Amino acid sequence: MEANAGMVAGSHKRNEFVMIRHEGEVGPKPIKNLNSQVCQICGDTVGLTASGEPFVACNECAFPVCRPCYEYERKDGNQSCPQCKTRYKRQKGSPRVEGDDDEEDIDDLENEFNYRGNGNSKRQWQMYGQGEDANLSASSGPNSQQPIPLLTNGQQMSGEIPDATPEHQPMATLNSGPLSSGEKRSLPYIDPSLPVPVRIVDPTKDLNSYGLGNVDWKERVEGWKLKQEKNMMQMTSRYTDGKGDMEGTGSNGEDLLIADDARQPLSRVVPIPSSQLTPYRVVIILRLIILGFFLQYRVTHPVNDAYPLWLVSIICEIWFALSWLLDQFPKWFPVNRETYLDRLALRYDREGEPSQLAPVDVFVSTVDPLKEPPLVTANTVLSILAVDYPVDKVSCYVSDDGSAMLTFEALSETSEFARKWVPFCKKHNIEPRAPEFYFAQKIDYLKDKIQPSFVKERRAMKREYEEFKVRINALVAKAQKTPEEGWTMQDGTPWPGNNPRDHPGMIQVFLGHSGGLDTDGNELPRLVYVSREKRPGFQHHKKAGAMNALIRVSAVLTNGAFLLNVDCDHYFNNSKALREAMCFMMDPVLGKKTCYVQFPQRFDGIDLHDRYANRNIVFFDINLKGLDGIQGPVYVGTGCCFNRQALYGYDPVLTEADLEPNIVFKSCCGPRKRGKNKKYIDKKRAIARTESTIPIFNMDDMEEAVEGYEDEKSLLMSQKSLEKRFGQSPVFIASTFMEQGGIPPSTNPASLLKEAIHVISCGYEDKTEWGKEIGWIYGSVTEDILTGFKMHARGWISIYCMPPRPAFKGSAPINLSDRLNQVLRWALGSVEILLSRHCPIWYGYSGRLKVLERLAYINTIVYPLTSLPLVAYCVLPAVCLLTGKFIIPAISNYASMWFILLFISIFSTGILELRWSGVGIEDWWRNEQFWVIGGTSAHLFAVFQGLLKVLAGIDTNFTVTSKASDEDGDFAELYVFKWTALLIPPTTVLLINMVGIVAGVSYAINSGYQSWGPLFGKLFFALWVIVHLYPFLKGLLGRQNRTPTIVIVWSILLASIFSLLWVRIDPFTSRTSTAQGQCGINC
Repeated sequence: MEANAGMVAGSHKRNEFVMIRHEGEVGPKPIKNLNSQVCQICGDTVGLTASGEPFVACNECAFPVCRPCYEYERKDGNQSCPQCKTRYKRQKGSPRVEGDDDEEDIDDLENEFNYRGNGNSKRQWQMYGQGEDANLSASSGPNSQQPIPLLTNGQQMSGEIPDATPEHQPMATLNSGPLSSGEKRSLPYIDPSLPVPVRIVDPTKDLNSYGLGNVDWKERVEGWKLKQEKNMMQMTSRYTDGKGDMEGTGSNGEDLLIADDARQPLSRVVPIPSSQLTPYRVVIILRLIILGFFLQYRVTHPVNDAYPLWLVSIICEIWFALSWLLDQFPKWFPVNRETYLDRLALRYDREGEPSQLAPVDVFVSTVDPLKEPPLVTANTVLSILAVDYPVDKVSCYVSDDGSAMLTFEALSETSEFARKWVPFCKKHNIEPRAPEFYFAQKIDYLKDKIQPSFVKERRAMKREYEEFKVRINALVAKAQKTPEEGWTMQDGTPWPGNNPRDHPGMIQVFLGHSGGLDTDGNELPRLVYVSREKRPGFQHHKKAGAMNALIRVSAVLTNGAFLLNVDCDHYFNNSKALREAMCFMMDPVLGKKTCYVQFPQRFDGIDLHDRYANRNIVFFDINLKGLDGIQGPVYVGTGCCFNRQALYGYDPVLTEADLEPNIVFKSCCGPRKRGKNKKYIDKKRAIARTESTIPIFNMDDMEEAVEGYEDEKSLLMSQKSLEKRFGQSPVFIASTFMEQGGIPPSTNPASLLKEAIHVISCGYEDKTEWGKEIGWIYGSVTEDILTGFKMHARGWISIYCMPPRPAFKGSAPINLSDRLNQVLRWALGSVEILLSRHCPIWYGYSGRLKVLERLAYINTIVYPLTSLPLVAYCVLPAVCLLTGKFIIPAISNYASMWFILLFISIFSTGILELRWSGVGIEDWWRNEQFWVIGGTSAHLFAVFQGLLKVLAGIDTNFTVTSKASDEDGDFAELYVFKWTALLIPPTTVLLINMVGIVAGVSYAINSGYQSWGPLFGKLFFALWVIVHLYPFLKGLLGRQNRTPTIVIVWSILLASIFSLLWVRIDPFTSRTSTAQGQCGINC
């Protein structure tokens, strides 16, 4: 696929496929090594056997694997073919491994040494050896100068022999035998892609002299094998489910080889200290008990003279108690995690060797360039292209769902600037790698910089970036007014996306492996622009549909084993974020059942006091940490690295214990019966499934089809089932079975681009399971919650990764109206899920979703309903003040004890929660305040809009959150007042409570001293409401008046109170005349 081959556009349904833009190329460049066999594991040439034939590791599917990888898989891997999962059979010259004796085929030991006679010459034996026998085949004879590739990557191991040279004959082993000199020789690293040479052995000599029968050699090899097995057994026992301390290996540090280091776990769970967690759990239990006694007292002691008010308050309090239970108990098992990037590099990315890290496709989604500025998107793309990861393993896909030419042109400018920016970032190792935020840092940028040229190069790069910003700003200014005839490209061709609702699919490869080089001549990651086809009459499913289109087009073009999606305003703040995710995804045990790794969201440009809780610290640092100890955090829509197989709807590779039904299903339906025609997997199949990494479909017809292939009919059924599931694209269907990612090396780039246009056509998903069982799930504007829930219901786990340096940072709406609209969209999506068939209350009980995880998902979708009792409860204090009634009767000392204990338990739970999570008290208080603000505004509207959408079919428009930059000063957007209907309910609640306070105080003044006692309880609840809505009140007043809001509020209240008091005192009225006028006959 060419980086400069021009834009490709077309429609599969209309049979259109055109090359729109050419960069001076007459045709595509020829493909080199089209027919060569390349190892699909390491990327090296497969090589030939001694007879000149290509080396074939698997006789079933002939999956291309080189001999070193074949030997490594047999010795240290799962001993099976990565594609068809058939166990590798022993090839000629290969050392024995466990399980070879069980093969039914006749072993070739008798023919191990092929005897060759040539006239009267001596008989010679030839042998091919690698793996553990690599030390036996270190030379092809005294005259050979070619060394043997070593699977230990040139690192010395016990029992190895030195390189064969004329000075050092291959008969003596290193440090073995009584005549050994004991001299240790370092072995240089040798390219494993070289063909294995032939070793000639003279049969007339004693084989012990070659090391073949040497007792000392056998003892060393056996000792080394025992040590490896011992280490692996200890790690396996500690590393069964990803929980607990997994740092040690039980080996003597002096004897540890580098290979042992590479087998250590890539991450570990750091448990919360019991001194912090135990008191927290005790207080939760005590709070639950106190809450029970409190509700018992409230229910059994009604207020007869204010029965309606009492009944409403009881209903609200019971709902609040249930809501608290749903929110609290999923935080019962909070954990922290720690990654080991050095071990990841030691295992998969050693210096001087081809990187074995998995390929990753990064998705960036954008819709409207006027609300999502192109400069923001450009910074996100630049941070991706400069990420600390092998460049041939990273591909960036930008989805333009608005088909805006402004986005296309801005991306073209970004790709050119990346040629200068990426080498600068990697040369000086700067953070972050988004230029806008790097140059805006108010820190000492010379810290840890030792290269003399850094200052000069930084100054030049800053100037280059400023010129780049000017070019982007010029494009934005030009795009403000659309020409009547529509936009045209540089060559005069009309822009295909002039009509954003009716245009063909478009793909443009800006950077790639065939031309994407930086200014230093180094390769750059692939950058691809994608705009899916849109036609009238088709349902496009907004962001979820765009993400599914990216899944398919990336599978056709690059097929990375893992996917990472970010919003256009979330840049890579940590260049090692992909490596952090790979510590979990590429873990031999944990990675097989991990569907995604979620990173927390962190934000720039938020006011110092975070008035509207934009950081959402309580959710990211408390709730998600708690879920990480159960089955994993929920998917929050951005900053998430996915296992592609999990998005395809496959089941995870689980242990036998994981396959047990959950406690709710077992208690309700009993244990699953094992039988021949059962729906679940029996014990034998579960074990086989655990040992293999082959994915298994959930659907019964898919299981029957995959188990077939015995005749032509079953093959046809399988093909139809796959097309019904994934769509009619043979290339894409074939890619779904490649768990390690990658595309066949013999594929034609032109055919791939044509297939990519096909898979993003608007009708591709018709009559398939896209959006139902695979990919991003449709049916809600918050597709993230629904997608993560479906994966967890299949038994997958997710991981919460919080590196010391935040992985991603984004922008958040700091304006009150924009913030409420954002919360409205989230709450509306939760209501849609609540009213759908995927509701966690009744969906997936036959799956493997844990009980506490289900409670967390139920809390995620029912929280908007809390707005109804919350609004009622916030109005009650004002009603009580205006009517003189109260919701609580006169209480005794015993009853008052439960009220006091309840408040103490509430504050104790919050304090202990802050203690183990590290969250500040100000963040916690802002979260409490915005819970009331959002509950009385956005959540309330979401409930009614959701009901209208589901029951009446009245749809609401999806509002893109504005990511405008702050150009008018620090946090100028914070004070902008934008009227919206969402402001009406909380404003009403505020005014009612303020009027109630004035009325209550005036009544107490008129009634005398005895009325002040009951007034304090009513005033307390009214002031509780006003204090929680105080940030909302500040937002209403805006920045027109510099007087602090609290001064204005108290001025109004005190002025009203003193006015009433003045009227009550009435100093200008004569008391004598009043008394005489009122005196009656009995005076």
